[in-house]
Amino acid sequence: MMMTRRSFLTTTACCGATAALATPTLEAKPASVSAKRRLKLGVCTYSYWHFRDPKVSVETVIEKAADLGVAGVDLLHRQMDIPEREPLTAAHRAYLAKLKRLAFRNGVELVALSIHQNFVQSDPAERQKQIEHTHKCLEIASDLGIPCIRLNSGRWNTIKDFDDLMKARGIEPILPGHTEDDGFNWCIECIEKCIPKAEQCGVVMALENHWGLSRTPEGQLRLINAVPSPWLGALMDTGNFMEDPYDKLTQIAPKTVYVQAKTYYGGGEWYTLDLDYKRIAKILSDAGYTGFVCLEFEGKENPDVAVPRSLAVLHKAFGV
Repeated sequence: MMMTRRSFLTTTACCGATAALATPTLEAKPASVSAKRRLKLGVCTYSYWHFRDPKVSVETVIEKAADLGVAGVDLLHRQMDIPEREPLTAAHRAYLAKLKRLAFRNGVELVALSIHQNFVQSDPAERQKQIEHTHKCLEIASDLGIPCIRLNSGRWNTIKDFDDLMKARGIEPILPGHTEDDGFNWCIECIEKCIPKAEQCGVVMALENHWGLSRTPEGQLRLINAVPSPWLGALMDTGNFMEDPYDKLTQIAPKTVYVQAKTYYGGGEWYTLDLDYKRIAKILSDAGYTGFVCLEFEGKENPDVAVPRSLAVLHKAFGV
């Protein structure tokens, strides 16, 4: 049968209408509902520099991360070429702008800023200094477009040398004349005073299971639960629970907003753990975690060999 121009247009219009009507039906059963939400892998600049000379620049690590094809980079504050404790100047902000541009040009995200601060201070004036330092770091993260900073609880510092602290498995005596509750109250007070600044900057504070009050899951969760805020969560460092790590990682997984994944090729700088990343991946998956997992290599092997090797382990375990 010969189709006239009018019948062709009529038929086409009807087909278009049918397709339009069918679209909502297709959208009612989108694949995305059942699609697996995938994590992203990154690398910490600390993986290439463990506080020993020569220092590896964060610029170098950004470029290495791009070559490795990972999505993100975690910047160690002390590794950056700006003074750690001085107020931010125009020159410092210009440096931050260059880092942000470099990351953009290399196609990687700056995902976390790992800072050092200690809220376990008996002197209120010293606690205020630590709060102000944290505020400055939140501003640095904001300038860089970084959505998260690594936060410490702080520790008593009754064991001065870090090597000695590691020999003591991270356990140190409480400051004479004080109680553990004093330390928790100081830390909670400081975190509370940082929450408004975090919200203003749009930067989440991820409290790490590091040394001091957050050395145990109970201590870490006590602090987080005491300051209920969407701008505070847990940083899961897979290597900082030295004994029975999996049960402890399971406890903090529901509060986890960011993950640093340790490996120790060549033997650890202070200790070595043989971590089962397939098991850790399941812990995070069961908790619904879908954020970044950044490699924090802490071994003595050449990082140019160990970092790709470590990333291969994480790729396989997390299926990304």
